[in-house]
Amino acid sequence: MDSPHGASVTAENFGLKGPRGWAFRGLGVDAGPGSLVAIEGPSGSGRTCLLLALTGRMRPSEGHAKIGGLRLPRKMAAVRRIAALGPVPGVSELDPAFTVAEHLRERALLQRRFDGSLRALLRPRAERVATARERIDAALDAAGLDPDTLPKAGRTSVRDLERLEALRLSIALALIGGPRLLAVDDTDLKLSDAERAEAWELLRSIADNGTTVLAVCSQAPEDAITLRTDSADSTNDADGTDGATAETAETATGETTTEEGTADAFAETGRA
Repeated sequence: MDSPHGASVTAENFGLKGPRGWAFRGLGVDAGPGSLVAIEGPSGSGRTCLLLALTGRMRPSEGHAKIGGLRLPRKMAAVRRIAALGPVPGVSELDPAFTVAEHLRERALLQRRFDGSLRALLRPRAERVATARERIDAALDAAGLDPDTLPKAGRTSVRDLERLEALRLSIALALIGGPRLLAVDDTDLKLSDAERAEAWELLRSIADNGTTVLAVCSQAPEDAITLRTDSADSTNDADGTDGATAETAETATGETTTEEGTADAFAETGRA
């Protein structure tokens, strides 16, 4: 049974196909609530499509998965309600012209409007502001971002953030809604070795606190449950043993998973 915070992630024969090929195919995984799951592979190998499919934002072509007990593709909308996206290029990106404070205020406002009860919306303004501030502070603390340390504090523009600071901000925005599953794309992109270690430490701490984490990367840490989208022979399950694979080599039908197939699937599959 799932914890009240994290969501289990299971999949069997999971695949997604675009007009010119498979983005990924034949994937299986079994990860419990509060797991750190790394989706490892080179750019163009279907990593982002897999991330979006497992969070209910792209419709798979074959197989099935369950996120927090919610079956995909049947319960895609329900999965989206418990899964939040951190940075995903082309889907959930920071606005470089916005300041850190503007991003946080906007996300807190949207969160209150879309999942708050009518009673919550009718509370006195001072109470609503205090609740939003509490959510923001908790999310910033979990993401390890202190706006006061930035060049212009909360008035710092996103374009002036370092890559790791922007990653922390994106994660904080996702955590404001208290998701059971957090999905992060390009986790280790343009990070130094030291920054990469910090990023994984952050995601590990979020998972340790109960929120399941899916993270796309080029190289997974040893302690993560790893799904590899560039090799049908490298597999891991929740115990670190054989049991999870994303097939990208030539299939038995002669079809091949290609970068073009990934791009087509990303563009044309029913993304929400």
